[in-house]
Amino acid sequence: MKIIDIKTYILSNQLQQPFAYSQGWVTHRSTTVVEVVTDLGLSGWGETFSVGLQTPEIAASIIESTFKPLLMGEDPTNTEVLWHKMYHHTRDYGRKGVVIGAISAIDIALWDIHGKVTNQPIYKLLGGAFREKIQAYATGFFRTKGQGEAKEMANEAMKHASDGFDLMKVKIGFGIQDDLDVINGVRNAIGDKITLMIDANHAYSAVDAVRLGLSLEKMDLRWFEEPVVPESIRAYQEVKRKLSIPIAGGEAEYTVFGFKNLLENNAIDIAQPDVCLVGGFTACKHIMALAYAYGVEVNPHVWGTAIGQYASLHLLAATPVSNHSLFAQQPVFEYDTSMHPFRTELVEQPIEHKNGWVDVPQGSGLGIKINRSFVENKGKLVTI
Repeated sequence: MKIIDIKTYILSNQLQQPFAYSQGWVTHRSTTVVEVVTDLGLSGWGETFSVGLQTPEIAASIIESTFKPLLMGEDPTNTEVLWHKMYHHTRDYGRKGVVIGAISAIDIALWDIHGKVTNQPIYKLLGGAFREKIQAYATGFFRTKGQGEAKEMANEAMKHASDGFDLMKVKIGFGIQDDLDVINGVRNAIGDKITLMIDANHAYSAVDAVRLGLSLEKMDLRWFEEPVVPESIRAYQEVKRKLSIPIAGGEAEYTVFGFKNLLENNAIDIAQPDVCLVGGFTACKHIMALAYAYGVEVNPHVWGTAIGQYASLHLLAATPVSNHSLFAQQPVFEYDTSMHPFRTELVEQPIEHKNGWVDVPQGSGLGIKINRSFVENKGKLVTI
């Protein structure tokens, strides 16, 4: 079996209602999707992480100009070999950022093909499932005005609770007092039985992250995500040292080399690789092994299309608990509740939770069936 084509699509959709997180306004949802085609007629699908502040054209151009000619004629089931081939080919200029994101998209597609060839779900190829159902947490709490939306966030929390979520992640980073108003409002609205996480998207200095965290320590938060900028290991160390809240990070980090810096410097309690950005399944395997050796929990991040969601579920199924016990805390699935047509219309069976729980996909490969008419009508095929 050989790779005979790689098709790259750009999907972009303008939002009727833009929303904000700490780093800016999201006006549209966009992504770069790839289809790796083989001479046997099988193809695999992958995507690279993209948000409203990014342009998917950059990843698409890298895939078309650099990786497509590099991989023609290769056996797609040689996932480890091809990952290193792509990484080494771009190592001098692409160790982080959009180049690794492009590798991620192709790597996911290669694993999808491998699963289809062997008639196994990807989690089987990764070593098997530690769990067949995964608890989901509602990610949302984005702002439509910016500040002063504590009441709206409390109402959203009550909706998530009524939908069956026992876990929720609140977006913060809009100023310490505004964050406190929001989090206290949410907690008062839903009570103490629902577990909360907070995510600043690296909005704060170490000093301000600690000030905020100390005010929230009695809330028994599951984690404080990206309190400071990803470049500063020292800032992460300071926040982790001064707070009892577990510190999570890594969604903006790349490959095992980036996570090595976080782990060997004792900078995080929870590692959050995003399979669509960190280097795909192959890179996640490397990271999970390293985190296991350091005793650091792995809880993948996901904010992508249905492809990214399916990929994340396979990864979560195959993620071991780093500190084993009879009642060890299990990793949880990030369930994006914001507007995203590529989550619901890109595949024929979008991921749906049932009372806050999601089943691990059981089909071969990713287990998805792409809605090709949607891709062809809404997507832009890139050619260089």
